[in-house]
Amino acid sequence: MARPLTDAWTVAAGLCHLAFWDRLWLGKFDEWNRAGAVALPDRPDADRINDAMLAWWLAVSHDQARSEVVAAAEAIDSRVETVSDAVVDQILAVRPRTIVRAVHRREHLDQIEHVLDT
Repeated sequence: MARPLTDAWTVAAGLCHLAFWDRLWLGKFDEWNRAGAVALPDRPDADRINDAMLAWWLAVSHDQARSEVVAAAEAIDSRVETVSDAVVDQILAVRPRTIVRAVHRREHLDQIEHVLDT
């Protein structure tokens, strides 16, 4: 969990990053499902958000990072099943990776696996 992914990030921070973004989109799915309409930002300022959150992610205990990434993934995967077809269609038309969470997860899990294999 402490192994570096980059100069600044660790495996634990990478897992916290995944949990954060899953939780963020979970809230958006709830909002969109209630409203029946999707209002996606042009592009969230992900780099600045990640930079701002990094110190916090690095401070999270390894056990908490491990349990939160699983809990967040399970929560959003479960919620995706309840999002209305109309909302899913709107999301898929604009930004499919928002609802297909595996795309984002795979990017980071591949990086983590590579680091752990070396």
